[in-house]
Amino acid sequence: MKVYNYGKQSITEDDIKSVIDVLQSPYLTCGPKVKEFEKAICEYTGAKYCVAVNSATSGLHIAMLAAGIGGDDDVITSPMTFLASANCARYCGANVVFTDVEPETANIDPVEIKKQLTPKTKVIVPVHFAGQSCNMEAIQKLLPVDRKVYIIEDAAHAIGSDYKDTKVGSCKYSDMTVFSFHPVKTITTGEGGAVTTNNEVLYKKLLAFRSHGMHHTQDWKYDMVELGLNYRMTDIQAALGCSQIKRLEQFKKRRREIVDYYNRNLRLPHLVEKEYSNACFHLYPILVEDRKSFYDKAKEIGLNLQVHYIPVHTQPYYQKLGYKWGDYPNAEKYYEHCISLPLYPDLTNEDLEDIVSRIKRIL
Repeated sequence: MKVYNYGKQSITEDDIKSVIDVLQSPYLTCGPKVKEFEKAICEYTGAKYCVAVNSATSGLHIAMLAAGIGGDDDVITSPMTFLASANCARYCGANVVFTDVEPETANIDPVEIKKQLTPKTKVIVPVHFAGQSCNMEAIQKLLPVDRKVYIIEDAAHAIGSDYKDTKVGSCKYSDMTVFSFHPVKTITTGEGGAVTTNNEVLYKKLLAFRSHGMHHTQDWKYDMVELGLNYRMTDIQAALGCSQIKRLEQFKKRRREIVDYYNRNLRLPHLVEKEYSNACFHLYPILVEDRKSFYDKAKEIGLNLQVHYIPVHTQPYYQKLGYKWGDYPNAEKYYEHCISLPLYPDLTNEDLEDIVSRIKRIL
């Protein structure tokens, strides 16, 4: 019996060759491939600047540092996300303010964001859940005119996605955007991430925080101005990224074909794609009545599914900060019923028929 996971990387001989070429080159890290990958991301998204890092978590962290948050600042984000979307604020000593999601998209609700804005709000982190962009124009319009509130897009799921007439990552409606290149994401560098921005000041800060807070002046000389970190991406990772990004539109096309197939042949409750969206879907979550039973039965017949996500505010760490079950009903209700089906470009049409047939047996 063939086993299907919820996500999987797609690696070709060209990808493998690109990595071997770097292994046979003078540079394994801090070399030309990182800059080449950053340039490719800029060309794809339309952003002016890109800083590649070793994970999206690192990208979120240095984005927070570049925004200057800390102390008693508030960072608004979604509870329906991976831990890093909130943890990045805590790394800097800031307060996390969770905001409930739209039931039909699982994206952060601009109406709810407005209720949470206070003079302490320093950053809003919209999370583009499953690959669909949040309503960025509506979020941008919430910003106060009398002080700076940064918008940092958590686009870990959304490389390749479009919002209205722009690519996610263009930063048309935000200050910075963070991508992930984990193996289950649309393109992979093994582990890795990137931050895009159109702001040169933020760009220079991101570069410094990525590498120990160093600002290079001339030749061998550098000044450590901030307390930075070692979040650099290797040339090995970047080479894989350069090869993978060439197939990004192909990946997007296939992912949307798979989503359309599930929609037609399963007709189960699922997330709704808004009119402003042209998503490169990272996940295909469905809603089932008895998720534990569905999960167990699926595993027995070779479907290794996943739950995305346990609401962050319910984690023990955040409960110690005062959050509790019942705080964000839309996110909690979604979590109680969601489960993600296999979605990756190497699935064939025969695979999809097989998967749907198995799912129908356990409904």
